[in-house]
Parts: sequence; structure tokens; C-alpha cells
Amino acid sequence: MQVSDFLNLLGGLALFLFGMQMMSNGLEAAAGNRMQKILERLTSNRFLGVLVGAGITALIQSSSATTVMVVGFVNSGMMTLKQAVWIIMGANIGTTITGQLIALDIGAIAPLLAFLGVATAMFIKNKQIQHYGHIVAGLGILFIGMEFMSSAMVPLRESPVFVNMVTKFSNPLVGILTGTVFTAIIQSSSASVGILQALALSGVIGLPSAVYVLFGQNIGTCITAILASIGTNRNAKRTTIIHLMFNIIGTIIFTLVCMTTPLTTLVASFTPDNAAAQIANMHTLFNITTTLLLIPFGTQLADLAVRILPEHPSEKEEGFHLKYITPIAHARENQIGASSIAVHNVGNELARMAEMVTKNISESFTSIQKGSTEYLDSVSQREEYVDFLNKEISSYISTILTQEENSKDSPVIISAFFKICGNLERISDHAMNICEYSKRMEEEHRSFSDMAVVEIENMKSTCLEAMSYFKTMEPFSPETLDKLAVLEQKIDNMTDNYRENQINRMKVKECAHEASILYSEMLTDFERIGDHALNIAEALATIS
Repeated sequence: MQVSDFLNLLGGLALFLFGMQMMSNGLEAAAGNRMQKILERLTSNRFLGVLVGAGITALIQSSSATTVMVVGFVNSGMMTLKQAVWIIMGANIGTTITGQLIALDIGAIAPLLAFLGVATAMFIKNKQIQHYGHIVAGLGILFIGMEFMSSAMVPLRESPVFVNMVTKFSNPLVGILTGTVFTAIIQSSSASVGILQALALSGVIGLPSAVYVLFGQNIGTCITAILASIGTNRNAKRTTIIHLMFNIIGTIIFTLVCMTTPLTTLVASFTPDNAAAQIANMHTLFNITTTLLLIPFGTQLADLAVRILPEHPSEKEEGFHLKYITPIAHARENQIGASSIAVHNVGNELARMAEMVTKNISESFTSIQKGSTEYLDSVSQREEYVDFLNKEISSYISTILTQEENSKDSPVIISAFFKICGNLERISDHAMNICEYSKRMEEEHRSFSDMAVVEIENMKSTCLEAMSYFKTMEPFSPETLDKLAVLEQKIDNMTDNYRENQINRMKVKECAHEASILYSEMLTDFERIGDHALNIAEALATIS
């Protein structure tokens, strides 16, 4: 093999991988969040799950990307482990489409495809059409790279060293290990299968030797999901175990079949003059057959994954922590599904934060009614927790806002969540202020009049009514926003009325001067709570 051949091989490999990435990115961008929404609304129907997994993977040309997305959805609670089983099975079928595309003999028009795609992407301003241009250009560049690799590897047929090495692939263990390691390194079974097809087209390797490498490539593709599951919850890790079990079981079955039956010869006979098609057909047969065999046992696979990786009580998080935002969101900034996962996680985290704030409001007003510091410690600790959540959620939101999003809606939602986070923290501050007044009352042995206690109860119930709208961070309809606006106006009117009542009580000396000062400060906090609640409602209305 000449130096020029080696350089052509490297150049062809570069073009092949770049074309595949360009095509994949174009497909992801063109489809946008539609793929994510299909998965989010997925039912427990196993056949629908398999079809959806296959369709998504056929579109984005990567079972690894689909599996990483599923790991993220399971980790965030958007999908159950048993739903994930069917998606993973379908993903293995969908990934075979790349091999079938490569097997098509359209190398002659590859330069034309590349030109048309690049021209479309460069000279047409419409973003959606540009995405389609990237798809076409990626497909053309992929085939050009394939031609380069195939031509460059032709001299390898005359290399005794290389031929001897390839001959060893006919040993099942060597072939499987080679395919696994190589695919794990480049983290794409589609790319590794394409390279194997290029070897076959150059005449260096035949299907009998390539078949075991092919099986190993299916195992190697699991490495991407395994890496993405680092730092996730146990259910997400179980998803990667299911993916690994699926491919290992399929490899064992097909290895035994190929060793004991003429399956390889049969598959080769379908397309005797097209070595790339032989590999593509075996790849498709492997994944479809394994899926059909394992579909009845999907639930058992999920149960087995739970047994392999059981829950550990010792792993429960203590102290201040984020419950829903986890490292999976940072694993792959541009992975498909990342925006949906981010939105879902932040929404859940904010709902959890709102629950803490609501509890603080309730206990703070109760404390001031009793004139006791009974709840001061719990409110103070919860206020520190809310401050922690505000800092961590805001930091996370700042990170994801700087990332390029395929979805047009996600930045709007995330921006709204950023405003909500700050307003929740301010409401908690005002609740803390109210609770601290109880300490001054206890130290100074102060108390409010009976009428003031009734008014405080009304403030409490009104604030809790406003907070009840934020149990989930679902978008607000115009009608719901109107209700919050009316409630905020009610709080303003109550504040004015209660200030007037306070002045009247002071005139007839029904309350002490010091208690009046505390009551006035509390009314200010009460009014501010209403203002921040309306801000939250307006933010939620922007994402409807």
C-alpha cells in the first residue's frame, strides 16, 4: 500500500464521517422537537414503541443518539423503563438504514448530490430548506468518502500481513472483539458498519469473515449510552443494561446460527455481486430477528435489569440537592431530546421549589398569628434550601440558554422559567420576613388584636390560594392568568383596607405602637407576595 493510498484512505474516512454527521445533524434540525414529542407521548404499546424507535433512528441515522436520548428521558422521569425497552429495540432496527443506503450503487451521482446540497444550504435563506440541503450534501459527501476508502483499500488485497489479519476475523471471538472495540472507539455502529462495507467493496474481506465483526459492532455501539448514563439515576443506568443485553443476546444467537448453519452463504446469495449489500442485509436481519425474538420478553428484560442493578437505600441523597436536574443534561449538549429533557427537569425542579415556598408561607403566617417562634427554624432551613435551588437552577438555565437549540420554543420556555425561579425566591424571602416578626413579638411579649388575627388568617389563605396555581409548572391559559390578576388586585385591596383598619385601631388604642409597626411591615410583605405571584403567572402565560 503506497503512501498516497494511505492518505486517500484517511481522506475518504474523514469525508465519510463528516458526511454522516452532516446528514444526521440536518435530519435532527429539520425534524426539530417533533421526534421528542412523539417519544414523550409514547404509550406502553410495545409494537408502537418499536416502530417509533425505528423511525426516529432511521431519521437521525444513529441508534446511539436515540439511546442516549432515551437514557435522558428515563432519567428525567419522562419515560418509564419498560417504555424504553421498545424504543431501544426499534433503534437497533432503524440504524440498519444507513448500511442499506451505502449498499446502493449511487457513487456516480454522489458529487452531484454534494453540489446540490451545498448550493441549497449556502444560497437559500430559508432555515428549513437549508436543513434539507445539509441532508442531501451529507449523503453526497458520505458516498464520495466511501468511494475514496474503497479505492484506497484495493491494494490491501495484495498485502500478506493485512490478509492474514483479516483472515483471523473468521474466528468468532476475534471478530466480535474487533468489532466491539472499534465501534466503541468511534462511538457509531453506522460508521463502523460503513467502513466494514468499504473493506468488503475493495475485496479485502468477505461476508464469512465480516459477519462476526458485524455482530461485535452491535455490542460496541452501546458504549455511547453507557458513557451518557454516568451520573444518572439507577433507572437510566438500567436502560443502558437493557441495550447491552439486547445486543449480546442477539450476538450469541447469530454467532451460533452462523457457525452451525449455512446462513452466511444464504444471505450472500441474495446479492452475490454486491459485497456492501451482503453486509447491510445481514445487519438488518440481525436486528429485525433479534427484536422479533425478544419482543415477547421485553418486560422480563426490564425486570432483569432491575435485578442486576437494584436500588440501594444508601444512595439516597441527603442535604441540599437538585432532585430532577442531573448530569445527563450535561453529557451531550447537542444531543437530540436535550431541550425537552431540560424543560421537563427545570419545570419539575421549580414545582418542587414552589412547594417549599408554599410551606414557608403557611408556617410563617401561623407563627405570626401565635406570636411564637415554633416554626422559625424550619422556615429558616427551608429558606436556605430555596436559596440553594434558586442559585443552582439559575446557573443551569444560564448554561443551557447559551447552547444552540434546534427547538424554537425551548429558549422561550427556559427564559420564562428563569423569571419564575427568581420570583419564587423573592416570595420565600418575604415569608421569611414574616416569620422573623414572630421572634420580635415573642421577645417583646407583643400580640395582635383579635381583628388583626382574623385579617392575618385572610392574608394567609389568600397567599396559599395564589400559590396553589403553581403546583405544576404547566403553561397558563389566558383565563387562568386573569384569575391570578384578579387575585393580585384582591391582595392590593386587602392591603389598603387592612392599613386603614390598623389606623382606626391605633386611634382607639386597640393595638400597641410596636405591634402596629410589625403589622405594617407584614402588610408590605403580603403585598409583595401578590406582585411576585402575578409575575410567575405572566411568565407561565408566555409559554402557552
